[in-house]
Amino acid sequence: MTICVARKLAEDIIVKKRLCRSKEKCQMNEKLFIKKTIWLLPLILAILCFLYSGIIYGTHSGTASFLLWIGLGILFLLWMLLIKIHFFQKCSVLFRRILYGVIVAVLAVFVVTEGCILSGFFQKGAAGLSHIIVLGAQVRESGPSLVLKYRLDCALGYLEENPETVCIVSGGQGKNEPWSEAQGMYEYLVERGISPTRVIKEENSFTTDQNLKNSSELLDKERDTVGIITNNFHVFRAVRLAKHMGISQAEGIAAKTKPLYLPNNMLREFFGVMKDLVRGNLFHG
Repeated sequence: MTICVARKLAEDIIVKKRLCRSKEKCQMNEKLFIKKTIWLLPLILAILCFLYSGIIYGTHSGTASFLLWIGLGILFLLWMLLIKIHFFQKCSVLFRRILYGVIVAVLAVFVVTEGCILSGFFQKGAAGLSHIIVLGAQVRESGPSLVLKYRLDCALGYLEENPETVCIVSGGQGKNEPWSEAQGMYEYLVERGISPTRVIKEENSFTTDQNLKNSSELLDKERDTVGIITNNFHVFRAVRLAKHMGISQAEGIAAKTKPLYLPNNMLREFFGVMKDLVRGNLFHG
């Protein structure tokens, strides 16, 4: 009986050892597979960036934001090359730590900034505001661009629900535009039933900063309650800029964005926030 039990225990030990060796072998094979194929990740990301840059270029938006995606794709290709030549394994431990620290810091800044941008996505604005400001975007002979149409439709809905609110449409005429953005927005709203006396044109602005600065001169900045209408990805920065310009009672009203273009808009807006942060434009007293 004792011999049988001992034999059974010995067999169990042998089986467990075999299972452990098999498991260790599988883990080693998995690590080897990951090590040999990890370069595929940056390659796939690079291809996606190049394809997306083509989509953005095809919108003919008048901006060069598609170049951001080409640049990002090139960075991913560089990452792939460094993996293929085992660059990171050849570097000193100190260099790797510094490099990883920089990457983590950049990613942390990016994530926090994008979180701030997302905070403006669902702002609706209070009812009965004295004014709304619609920030300009590209106009074409056929009418407002899709981005601007979303803003105007949002403004139209608000004006219909709040008949005492006055609307300021802000935007000058760019080189690739048939007339000023303010004129295009004015015609769009008036054609849809908004009284011309409720729409004020501001036609001398070419940037978000200028939109808000020039529009603020048409307001009582301390007393007027003001809704800033722009696309959801742009609300956070626009409201902060408005308050920096002295519009103390500014709040956001978010218009929608086409989902396909949202990654591009979010990436562009990250750099916009960084630019205004460095300039000190996002702070107000």
